[in-house]
Amino acid sequence: MRTAIISDIHGNLEALQTVLADIDRRGVDEIICLGDILGYGPDPLQCVDLVSERCVWSLMGNHDYAVLYEPTNFNAVAKRAAYWTRGQLDAAAESDPESGNRRLDFLNRIRPRVRYRDAYICVHGSVRKPINEYVFETDVMDDPRKMREIFDRIDDEVVIGDRRVRGRCIVGHTHVPGIFQWTEEDGADFTRAVHLGGTGDADPLDEIGGGDDPDRDPFLVGSHVFDPEEKSIVNPGSVGQPRDLDERASYAILDTTSEDHRVDFFRLPYDIDAVADKIYAIAELDDWLGDRLTEGR
Repeated sequence: MRTAIISDIHGNLEALQTVLADIDRRGVDEIICLGDILGYGPDPLQCVDLVSERCVWSLMGNHDYAVLYEPTNFNAVAKRAAYWTRGQLDAAAESDPESGNRRLDFLNRIRPRVRYRDAYICVHGSVRKPINEYVFETDVMDDPRKMREIFDRIDDEVVIGDRRVRGRCIVGHTHVPGIFQWTEEDGADFTRAVHLGGTGDADPLDEIGGGDDPDRDPFLVGSHVFDPEEKSIVNPGSVGQPRDLDERASYAILDTTSEDHRVDFFRLPYDIDAVADKIYAIAELDDWLGDRLTEGR
């Protein structure tokens, strides 16, 4: 099974369409979404419709929760965006009850936690607080107790085929792609996807398989093969609002076709200016939400 993992779309239709087109070229078996379909971006309705159509399931993110219920502990910019997004959903349901209520029904059925293919606990935030706890790369050094408590909630052992391996988790929320690993000898560590070794560090605008090397994939930035002795937390990064100073949309593919599961990370350029212009044209969305897209933060 090859599973595309998307997360943190945040109403960015152009980024989502670009990622889905790349996923289609790679022939995956299914797509899952780790939440935050909504919030910040100018096209929430279209993004919800695409996720509901293309993904086998989606999780509840903190911005999805904020739009549906209450934007608790949000800053002023995020809160205004949540209320504007809620207004768009409500207006759509009023003008076209069939499609609008179908959209709201989908959002009201998304879950905070899914165990995927027996081995992977999937949440938006963390296994401690599935919707809104961040697991930052800096926590490895700054808060080792937090990291231990999080990894303690991941299975000590799961069965994959004929093998017993340490537990694995998939999260979003921080918008930074990479792998957290835990071993009893060394504790927690984090490696950004770009440091896992890939072929996509050259010209990101090349076509797949382009350039001098016909086997080169310019969009693959890193790969990780799971060690049976390590607990792992995978973050695929953000489709619609990356925050690792790389403005390209991010997603991952989990490959469980062989005994040794692996995850590949991809980055894709998309039309950021088109998204930013839409944001600038909406008074309720702060211009900074468009500016940050060009900076990957």
